[in-house]
Amino acid sequence: MNLQKKKRGFLFLVVVLIGLTIGVIFYGRYQTVQRKEGKKVEQEKETSIERESRQAEQLPEQLPEPADTDFVKITDYIPDIVVDLKYATADNFTGTVIYDFKDAYLRYGTVKKLAVAQEKFKAMGYYIKIWDAYRPFAAQEKLWQVCPNPRYVANPANGMKAHNLGGTIDMTLVTFDGNEVEMPTAFDDFSLKADRDYSDVPETAAGNAKMMERVMTECGFVGYAGEWWDYSDTTAYEAYDFKP
Repeated sequence: MNLQKKKRGFLFLVVVLIGLTIGVIFYGRYQTVQRKEGKKVEQEKETSIERESRQAEQLPEQLPEPADTDFVKITDYIPDIVVDLKYATADNFTGTVIYDFKDAYLRYGTVKKLAVAQEKFKAMGYYIKIWDAYRPFAAQEKLWQVCPNPRYVANPANGMKAHNLGGTIDMTLVTFDGNEVEMPTAFDDFSLKADRDYSDVPETAAGNAKMMERVMTECGFVGYAGEWWDYSDTTAYEAYDFKP
């Protein structure tokens, strides 16, 4: 009887030892796996941080927020707007180059309104195309020498007006493939068809001009009565002869 008890006790002890051994082995493996997983997580974390750092370095530098009265290059804030600055080329009614720069500038407050208009036109399938924007006072004097008609060119003797203040643009619309939308006349057409009467132009052209006027008015601009392409910011700016 005692021998049987001793045998059972011995077997129990063996089972316990085997269980402890197995437990130690599995615990050791568990710890190894945990260390490997922890190391993997740390490596992935470092890789993610390095990746984000590289991506941040590749991002274009954010432009500082200007004051509304500051002059800015329009395409810096509306990259998909189309610029065809007519007076920077000989392709204008004077037949000569008026500007010594090729980028279009406006006051930042006006550019913000123009950006809203651009989004509205894009929803309709169009981009804004700019023919003229800020005009230095010296260029205004040159234009007056060529065309001394206050109906079409502001007399520089009266001081800085409209385009000289950085809140006025001459514009049209183009489709996404770059084709100009039909409008009442070509740019700088000095005939009566260029005004906002629209009764003496084709129906499609009149409809497009009215649509453009509606959107620009909604966005805080007012159109000049004698030129369907001319729009000024309703916010007035003080005179400042900015040098592009």
